[in-house]
Order: sequence, then C-alpha cells, then structure tokens
Amino acid sequence: MKIISPDIIHKTDMGGVKLNINNEQQVRESYQDIMACVKKNKPEANITGVLFYKQLPKGVEVIVGMTRDPQFGPTVMFGLGGIFTEILQDVSFRICPVTRIDVEEMLNETKGIKMLQGYRNQPGHDIDAIIEIIMTISDIAMDHSIIKEIDLNPIMVYEQGAVVVDGKILLLKQ
Repeated sequence: MKIISPDIIHKTDMGGVKLNINNEQQVRESYQDIMACVKKNKPEANITGVLFYKQLPKGVEVIVGMTRDPQFGPTVMFGLGGIFTEILQDVSFRICPVTRIDVEEMLNETKGIKMLQGYRNQPGHDIDAIIEIIMTISDIAMDHSIIKEIDLNPIMVYEQGAVVVDGKILLLKQ
C-alpha cells in the first residue's frame, strides 16, 4: 500500500508505504497508519489516494534515472536502488543518446555490478534487462524534450527480467 501525492517524492520517508498486508484488518490499520504518518510528517501534502498492488519478491534493487543538464542535455544514471542510492552514492552517468557499449561501461563503473553478476553462490541477475531499460530511458529523453527528470527507483532485477516498482517523471515548466 502506497500513498499517492504529488507533494511526496520519498513516500517511505514520510510513512507512506506499508508492506506485507494480508487481510482486511491489516488494510484498515495500514491505511489509518499511512494517513496519520503523512499528515504528521507533511501536513500540507495534497493526498489523492492510496495505491494497492501485489508485493514483488525480493530481487536486487537498482535505480535508473535521467536528468536534463543545462549544458550537456539529457543524461542517464544507473546505480544500486532503494536506500542504497543515497547511502552508497555508487552511481554512473552518461550523456544521451547511449549505445549498448556505453551502458555496459556505466554498469561496470559501479561497485554494485557485483550484486548483479552473482556472488557467494548467489545467481546472477538479468543485466540485459537493465541495459534495455537504460537505453529506453535515453531514447525517451532524446524524443521528448519536455521531460526534465525521470526516476525509476527501485527497479527489482531478477535472474530473468526486471520490474519497475516506482517511477516519477517531472516535466519542464512551459
């Protein structure tokens, strides 16, 4: 369960996310808790609703982003996602448009790539899926100059495939 508000970017930090909801009683309690936390932490926030969706199995969390730099134009970013983005600050950038080789180099510049390649008897994850996501974001940035920022965080990466769990797109003011 996740709060929907244009005024709340980091929903977890505001108490706007609840996991492992299994029955009607937990739905009611979680809803009340989310509303109380959000009103306490960001009382001026415009709340448009609460989103329910199936909880995904654990995977490696990564972030893919895009920002439009005033000098260089659109740039894409990759790193470990979720809370690790801010804690580790292990990210890599490229100016758009990117090639597959550019994206492979980006991934290999991060320490987090080891989490995706497999370690200590853990299986590797679908690096090709991440490459496709980054290349798609680069294409979108090149095709749509109205987009100021894209933030896909986290993206859950599995042995096969990846799923964008949360995403934000900010547009330039017209």
